[in-house]
Amino acid sequence: MLIQRVITALVLLALLLPALVASSPWPFALLTLVLIGAGGWEWARLIGVEGWRAVATGGVVVGLCALGAWTGWSAQAPAWVWWATSVCWVLGGSLGLRSGPQAWPHLPRAARWLIGVLVLPAAWLAFCNARALGLNFLLSALCLVWMSDIAAYFGGKTWGRRKLAVTISPGKTWEGAWTGLIGVGLLAVGWVLVERWTLVDAGSLYDRLWLGLGGLGAVLALAALVALGIMGDLLESLAKRAAGMKDSSGLLPGHGGVLDRVDALLPVLPAVMALASL
Repeated sequence: MLIQRVITALVLLALLLPALVASSPWPFALLTLVLIGAGGWEWARLIGVEGWRAVATGGVVVGLCALGAWTGWSAQAPAWVWWATSVCWVLGGSLGLRSGPQAWPHLPRAARWLIGVLVLPAAWLAFCNARALGLNFLLSALCLVWMSDIAAYFGGKTWGRRKLAVTISPGKTWEGAWTGLIGVGLLAVGWVLVERWTLVDAGSLYDRLWLGLGGLGAVLALAALVALGIMGDLLESLAKRAAGMKDSSGLLPGHGGVLDRVDALLPVLPAVMALASL
């Protein structure tokens, strides 16, 4: 399993890094589009849609992304798109987590299908818009989610006592969530210091939050982003638990599926873009 995880990670890095540093935005946009389309296929399977209908769902997701690119939203979408998406995530996610995995299958399948078909293109547009703001900005946003996840894992393993959502993801704890927030705070401080003391261009997410919202505002914004990442993770776990599935698919050997890797990014990236619009 470990060898599979390492090989898969290396292959993904070999594809992702050249796309990230390319002078044109299209290699990154196309690579992430393939992943988001695969995520649409996985989402269909999670709600019980199989066969060609699952493949068609991935095609619908890709089509909506292409529509966004055609309108110019892949370069710069209106700020209201990000705020509306973030509000829907907060309200809908809170309701979903409160209801639990038992209530999820009772929601009409068409409604559950529509959720994925709308959430995934919004995340792709946020990916592209973040890349348009600069590699530094995009990487700082991605590293926020990764640091939160890593710090929460080790914090939960070391100090975890109180369960965060025992019926959805028994391994998550409040102590892990707080550790994740602390890890993100340290990352943000270190990132800004590097920007100040080196020739690296400013413009990271953390720099923008600090300059735009001040110290307290930046802390609150980071806490909100960490909370949204946890929400995205829990909501995907909820859907998998309701479907009786351990992973969203086996597309990424050793890692599960695409949704297993990007679940926390789905709500965070639109919220990042909303904050960047301030």
